[in-house]
This record gives sequence, C-alpha cells and structure tokens, in this order.
Amino acid sequence: MTKDVVIEHGESSKAPLVAPVAAGGVSRAVSVADVFLRFLAIVATIGSAVSMGTTNQTLPFFTQFIQFEAKYSDLPSFTFFVAANAVACTYLVLSIPLSIVHVVRPSARYSRLVLVFFDAAMLALLTAGASAAAAIVYLAHKGNVRANWFAICQQFDSFCERISGSLIGSFAAMVLLIVLIFLSALALARRH
Repeated sequence: MTKDVVIEHGESSKAPLVAPVAAGGVSRAVSVADVFLRFLAIVATIGSAVSMGTTNQTLPFFTQFIQFEAKYSDLPSFTFFVAANAVACTYLVLSIPLSIVHVVRPSARYSRLVLVFFDAAMLALLTAGASAAAAIVYLAHKGNVRANWFAICQQFDSFCERISGSLIGSFAAMVLLIVLIFLSALALARRH
C-alpha cells in the first residue's frame, strides 16, 4: 500500500525533488547529442561546399584547341549553393562553443533560444541553396526539350556525379539541422 500525503494550503514538503535531477540528466544528454550533431553538420556542409566548389570537367571537341568546359561557377544556382553551405558551416562552427555551454549548464534557456532561431535561419538558407541546385542538377540529368536544355550528364559524367554528391551532403545537413531544432525544443519544453 502506498501512503498518500495531503499537503494543506501553506504547508511545504521536505521531500527531495527527484524530477529536476532526472530532467537535468536528460538535458545534459540532449546537449551532448547537440554538440555531436553540430560536428556532423559541419562535415556535411563543408563537404558539400568543397565538392561543388571544386567541380569542373573539360571535354575536347575534335581537337585540343576547341574544348567544352563545365564549371560550377557557370551557373548562379551552384554559386549560391556553395555560398549557402559555406555560411551554414561558418555558423555551425561558431555555434559549437555555445552548444558546449549547454553541456556544462543544461539549464541555460535564452542561449538555447538563440540557437533555435539561428538554426532555423540556417535551415532556411540551406533549403534555398539545395533546392536551387537540385533544379539545375535535375535539368543536367534529364534535360528539358521544350526549353532546349539538353541533358549534359552523358558527356560530363564526372561533373554530374560530383554535383549530385554535394547535394546529398547538403540534404543530410538539412536533416541534421531539423533534428537540432527538435532537440533544442525538447530541452526547452522539459524545463516547464
């Protein structure tokens, strides 16, 4: 049988509080996961930016003097993609110290709100960059006969493989940012 304790108005209980200690342990685990996921997102964004930024392929046409070249900088969507990933990577590197503060002090609230805000902004930026690049990658693979845009991936296969791979890294970083936002929201919700 359990003993029911009734606390009258004005009384207080001297029993130790177990819930905040458990919540602190969960918050600390969420904070450690946050740091780890930020490192993974850094790797994904820098990998995407470097992979796209160093992509070019040259094909000879009849002679060595006439050549066709495909570079990422030929298309503004790819340039925006590289810039978006570079900005997101820089933000993630700068957010690591604040994320480490949450491991030490899991009860920090306002700094976690700042991270949620900027994580959402970086998610929007990465989504815009990856979406713009994905449209061009699709056209490079499939073409568009109505717009007289022919598929170039049969000729520039190395170029297309690298730009497709860089998209995968950027989409992975987007998923990681979504998880980071959910983890921060979870940590904030457990404090109320």
